Amino acid sequence: MKLQVAIDRVPVEQAVRIIQAIDGQTDIIEIGTSLTKEFGLRALRPVLEAAGNTSVLADIKTCDEGAYEFDLGFDLGFDYLTVMGSASMGTLEACAKSTETHGRVMMIDLLECDEQRIERISGFQNAIYCLHTSVDSGATADPVAQVRAFKARFPQIRHIAIAGGIKQHQLAALAQENIDIVIMGSAITKADDITAACQACRKEMQ
Repeated sequence: MKLQVAIDRVPVEQAVRIIQAIDGQTDIIEIGTSLTKEFGLRALRPVLEAAGNTSVLADIKTCDEGAYEFDLGFDLGFDYLTVMGSASMGTLEACAKSTETHGRVMMIDLLECDEQRIERISGFQNAIYCLHTSVDSGATADPVAQVRAFKARFPQIRHIAIAGGIKQHQLAALAQENIDIVIMGSAITKADDITAACQACRKEMQ
């Protein structure tokens, strides 16, 4: 299971400082939707440079213009990009094609997608499907139970991530569920000692 640390609602300069604090301690650095909207992808080059060899995800939450947005993000150097599961099949297919062309990774955000919708879009074998409880809805109540229920309902989906207020004490149990990525945000980025918080989370996952 990989650790993805999400950076949101901060200036670019602070995002760079957070990245420097978790350098070598996380598998994926997420540049949150708030940063991509406030500053734009092209203005985030300092973030990509600070990340060095660590993979970087831009949480652009594509809803339309799939080829344009994914080509742009991958050409700028992002390794992972996100598309909303609620987007049209045409958009999802365009994002998948761009991802394959660039040899990168597509993450499908399942925010507010019901079972019928998930079933319909479950055929992207190389995509990571993200179980996502929104910030506005609060933390994921029981992430392990959520993962188990999802895997039982959609066995055809091979790659799973989970996000939404995940806490350190939940990581050991999640690591036993054989999911691809656990996404954490403020539990790490707002800690008094960001490096120590990230290291503690990684240790919990082992």
